[in-house]
Order: sequence, then structure tokens, then C-alpha cells
Amino acid sequence: MANAIYPGTFDPVTNGHLDILHRASHIFEKVTVAIAPNARKDPLFSVQERMDFMTANIKAPNIVVKNFDGLVVDFARSEGASVLIRGLRAVSDFEFEFQMTQMNRDLDQEIETIFLMPSARYFFTSSTLMKQVSYYDPERIAKFVPLNVAAALKRKFNHQ
Repeated sequence: MANAIYPGTFDPVTNGHLDILHRASHIFEKVTVAIAPNARKDPLFSVQERMDFMTANIKAPNIVVKNFDGLVVDFARSEGASVLIRGLRAVSDFEFEFQMTQMNRDLDQEIETIFLMPSARYFFTSSTLMKQVSYYDPERIAKFVPLNVAAALKRKFNHQ
């Protein structure tokens, strides 16, 4: 079985991310969650906080969490992974993901990308939406993010 990388910003991790991650853990021998700093997105949480959120919510022994900075294909190669896992929620995700997949394929033809879709109850969730809703009403996101993330968002937006 191949080793896989599940890259992303995960700012913050959602139950949709975890759904994809745990299903991937049944397909691959090892799955490395690769958390990128992604300063272009101006993350709400630090890389360490995002790593801690993810680590606290992992239930499979074959999943590890690491951070990386640079090209994901270079990180995959350094980790001995031959597959990138990407999530697709809706058709609107496809164009961006398709372009990124083609670029990664051009950069390293030995690394494949597979797409997994979250369960129907999470297909519309995104980290951006969770932050936006939480800013106004943190109680309403409790079913879409892990408890530690909901609490951190509440603190971040001073909803003591």
C-alpha cells in the first residue's frame, strides 16, 4: 500500500477534513497531514495551533501530522509518499484542484493525486465559512468542527 499526503492550510480543521482523513486512513498504509503556513491566506491560527487541533482529533494510528513550507510534491517525495489526497466539496472546487493537480503532475510525474469527497453532511463546510459564522455566533458551528476548534474560535472572537 502507498503512503499519502493530505496537504492543506486547515485554518481551522473541520469535521469535513477529518471525514476525508479518516476514510483515507483505511486506503493507505500511512497518511501524513501536511499543514502549510500559507501566509497568503492570513491564517487565524498559527501552524502549531492547527497541528495541535489536528493531532487531538486523529483516531487512526497510521496518521501523522507535520508542517511543511514549499512545494507539496517536494514534501511528498521527502516523506516517501506517492499520493496526494485532495478534498472536493462541490463543482466550484474542481477548477482550482484540476489546475493544481496538473501543475503537481508536471513537477513530479511519480506523484498521483486522488480526490475524496466528504460525507453529505459536510460537503458545504469550509474553514472560511466556519470562521465567518463563528465570528457572529460560535454556537452554530459546533456540529461542523471538533469541540477543541469550536472553543478556540469562541476565544479568538472574544465570545467568552
